[in-house]
Amino acid sequence: MFRLIVRRLMLGLTTLLAVSLMVFAGTELLPGDVAQAILGQSATPENVAALREQMGLNQPAHIRYFDWLGGVLAGDLGQSIANKIDVGRVVEPRFWNTINLALYATAVAFPLSLALGLMCAAWPEGAFDRTTTAVTVFFISIPDFVIAILLIIVLSVELDLFSFIVKRPRWSDLFNTLGLTFLPMLTLVLTVLAHIIRMTRAAILDVLKQAYIEMALLKGASKWRIILRHAVPNSLGPIVNVVALNLGYLVSGVVVVEVIFVYPGLGRLMVDSVFFRDVPLIQACALVFCAFYVLLNIAADILAIFANPRLRHAK
Repeated sequence: MFRLIVRRLMLGLTTLLAVSLMVFAGTELLPGDVAQAILGQSATPENVAALREQMGLNQPAHIRYFDWLGGVLAGDLGQSIANKIDVGRVVEPRFWNTINLALYATAVAFPLSLALGLMCAAWPEGAFDRTTTAVTVFFISIPDFVIAILLIIVLSVELDLFSFIVKRPRWSDLFNTLGLTFLPMLTLVLTVLAHIIRMTRAAILDVLKQAYIEMALLKGASKWRIILRHAVPNSLGPIVNVVALNLGYLVSGVVVVEVIFVYPGLGRLMVDSVFFRDVPLIQACALVFCAFYVLLNIAADILAIFANPRLRHAK
């Protein structure tokens, strides 16, 4: 098991290195000249040349990549072009806003989807199973910005129950902030609910086909005792994986939701950075998103190893 964990960690580090290369290459492929875009069309060639020299754009791409990567490894993400502030100071509060929103959505989506998945597995192909599947697949088939707009129209404009503009969430004032961020949270929950429900249902049904489940039925054990006592512990691996993947989506896929609800998170910061051609901020935001997703995948793999007795114990 130790070798498996070390192998997953090494694979994750390799993936992060490849991600950093793709992030840097992606910003290099942006159309136009960065210095010209920052100074505007009225800038003189001398000013553009001076800014390119100041930003190090005259150096070869591979040298700039290794300089940037060295700074990232040392904890220096560079300086924002737009406001001349350290990128880390700009990214940190936005990152925690995004994390808090993702955790809020996870705290609602995970127990709800787990309960619905268990109920679907308890009565497969029944009316409840078919209805739940149809409703959740309907929401997952709709783009998240459409769900957000529909929620705004119904719950905010027509019923006037929730605010659809979240400019300054104060997570220290938890209860007011939970109400303020209800609509973006609900949008994220509806986009990930079907994944977790379907995976939970499939994993539980797969375990229920095993011989020891039939033995438990022959001994007279109740359906819910069999599901909760025997099926759930033996199906945690795939469930943990799908929860981790969806949590990664909640963090890295909130860009559209944050823009629609004017939520000051990392996704909206990246969109604003692209608009202002703030390359250090774009690189930092993209790298944080990708690194968080990769780390969640590594954590899911390790938890799946611990959840599998055949991998946890020596043969």
